[in-house]
Amino acid sequence: MSDVYRLQGIGKSYQQGEETLTVLNGIDLTVSRGDSLAIIGASGSGKSTLLQIMGTLDIPSRGTILFDGADISTLGWKDRARIRNRNMGFVFQFHHLLPEFSTRENVAMPGIIGGMPRGRALEMADAALSRVGLAHRLHHRVTTLSGGERQRAAIARAILLEPAVVLADEPTGNLDERTGREVNDLLLHLNRNQGVTLVVVTHNAELAQCMRRTLELRSGELYES
Repeated sequence: MSDVYRLQGIGKSYQQGEETLTVLNGIDLTVSRGDSLAIIGASGSGKSTLLQIMGTLDIPSRGTILFDGADISTLGWKDRARIRNRNMGFVFQFHHLLPEFSTRENVAMPGIIGGMPRGRALEMADAALSRVGLAHRLHHRVTTLSGGERQRAAIARAILLEPAVVLADEPTGNLDERTGREVNDLLLHLNRNQGVTLVVVTHNAELAQCMRRTLELRSGELYES
């Protein structure tokens, strides 16, 4: 099983006046293709910062990130944006769907932004929505969807281009218990049955326990949980 990620000595610090705040301190992490990993930890421990660095939304203060064998830790923003669009899918606590567009148009956005013909992107959106059980909601405005349906649409958007990895930041944090469990089941199905590599930051103990691996971030360092 090949590695999607290999993080070596990743650190992240911020300057606050004369004080240096270290959030991540020498993180080493390998994520294999098809793996599922939960990252847990107290609020403010740096979980989201780590995920954003893995997703090239932020850059480390030091260290190296190999993604599919290529060093992405020193790339410029255009190259990072290209890699994000084609190779990484994102699911956040809040779905970030655009209310003025239909469900399928929202899901098609990564393809359209990446330069794909609109018709082809919409066809792929239809297929992605079918994968998450929303084939019957293609043409609905996202404002008419339930919370769980909106998060399913966000997951469909994340997997549209069949990325190497899906990075999820508290994907059930804004959902009730039953709906959160449905989203958990969907993410796990994508991982186990369709081979989607999954890295999830979560406070949801039930979701974390279902992952193949769980790591805890404490004092800027990762520990087996």
